[in-house]
Amino acid sequence: MRYTKILSLALAVLFLLLSSPALALTREEQNNIELYKHLSPGVVKITSTVMEHDLLMQAVPAEGTGSGSIIDPGGYILTNKHVIGERKLEVTLADGRKFRARLIGSDSNTDLAVLKINAGKEKLTVIPMGNSDHLQVGQKALSIGDPFGLGKSLTVGVISSVGRTMRAANGALVEDVIQTDAAINPGNSGGPLIDSSGKMIGITTAIFSPTGASVGIGFAIPINLARRVEVELIKKGYYSYPYLGATLMSLFPDIAETLKLPVRRGALVIAMVPGGPAEKAGLKGGNHKERIGNDVVMSGGDVIVSVNGVEVGDADAAVRQIDRLHPGDRVRLGIVRSDGASQVLTVTLGERPREKNKLGSRESLDPDQTAGTPWRVLQ
Repeated sequence: MRYTKILSLALAVLFLLLSSPALALTREEQNNIELYKHLSPGVVKITSTVMEHDLLMQAVPAEGTGSGSIIDPGGYILTNKHVIGERKLEVTLADGRKFRARLIGSDSNTDLAVLKINAGKEKLTVIPMGNSDHLQVGQKALSIGDPFGLGKSLTVGVISSVGRTMRAANGALVEDVIQTDAAINPGNSGGPLIDSSGKMIGITTAIFSPTGASVGIGFAIPINLARRVEVELIKKGYYSYPYLGATLMSLFPDIAETLKLPVRRGALVIAMVPGGPAEKAGLKGGNHKERIGNDVVMSGGDVIVSVNGVEVGDADAAVRQIDRLHPGDRVRLGIVRSDGASQVLTVTLGERPREKNKLGSRESLDPDQTAGTPWRVLQ
């Protein structure tokens, strides 16, 4: 009898231990729960409204939704540019409060935008920013957002790859993009990608999907890039890019052979902006036309083979190196003239005219490998 009582008591204690929520959860689950509880109040729903016309040409309001992160106690919110468009904006906080939002600034090249709400004296939860420079494949990644407008949710995955390159809607290259298998769907766009310490490491932006829904391949703008851009957006409403003032074309071996050029790879200068930084420094553009298949290009210009000592194999590589600099910086361009002579020119970069979305411009006879693929910028 005594043995039976002891056994029953032991079983009861064991049942209580196993049924205790705190003890039943794994350490990773507890981490997920704590991060969501702590950070989700800092993730907002962004509703954008635009007037469209129906079949009877009557104006009707149409809404789109996305997500954003509060990055400052004063009410600044970081999101994607494609979330906002040119629309009336409303921000909904986690507790249901709604505020009219004002666009502070946006940048098409990185698909980033900063909004601001006036929440008065109400305390706002700020999503802290981390460091995206040393991310490793396999580390945990969490996405908080408002998929399909259904309400706030958390998805968990890992960083699948780092250092990806993708193009923004205007064709500009975005470097060091983070790939994750954390489920990202329409409505998540502009929300934070978070590491296990609770720091924002990226801004969810796009997915690769044949269906429009998540298939485990999502992409986020790295937070170090976002941090650099948002500071200028808050300060002056736009981000200043360096400006070379030249049109570049990717040079590949078959093109170089056809044009009888002395080098096989690099960035071929096919046109110059009159009076631009490159022309002032002595860079030469094309001076005669050549036919390559069905295309006609300007030949006879310089070929850029290095930027500040870093070899560049095509126009995109040259642009990436220059885009890391600032207006007013001096850049050393290693060039090869059409006659085979090598030279290093020093160019003082200008500030890119705001109506331009590229360094000057760049062209390529190399087919865009992403053409026709199911890339989707999230809405």
